Amino acid sequence: MKKLLFICILILSLNHLTAQEMSLHKLDKMLTEISDSIVSNKSQWQFKIKQVPFICIADSLHNRMRIISPILESNRVTEELKTATLMANFHTALDVKYAISDDILWSIFVHPLKELTEKQVLNAVSQVYYANINFGTTFSSTSLVFPGNLTKKEKPKKKQQLLKRI
Repeated sequence: MKKLLFICILILSLNHLTAQEMSLHKLDKMLTEISDSIVSNKSQWQFKIKQVPFICIADSLHNRMRIISPILESNRVTEELKTATLMANFHTALDVKYAISDDILWSIFVHPLKELTEKQVLNAVSQVYYANINFGTTFSSTSLVFPGNLTKKEKPKKKQQLLKRI
């Protein structure tokens, strides 16, 4: 038993040593390589890919990073679009979400910074891009869709009926 525990600890330690942590420098290099144009300021980047604007904000002290892309002013989002957007957050937006902040509707990806891999950064930028350009149509960030009827109009259930199901 002690031998098995020692081997597990050793494997976990070696895995940690081989894992590369994402850093501000690596993120800067990656974003510069994939963007059509970029302006960087230490831990903040504004860039464009195919005319779609992005902002990336990272905080190494708090181990957070977000990639966001503005879609439209929130006062232009109808109630029907808000409902469709919330449904998309469940079914088709996958690792990105739609969110409203500062009177803007955004596609947004949030993740701990140092745990990010290079592959995840590329995937995140791709999903933020597709969530932006597919807003109002498929609302999808990838070709993967979680099952569910996005167009079915269900009759509102009473609160008591919902509580019974829980």
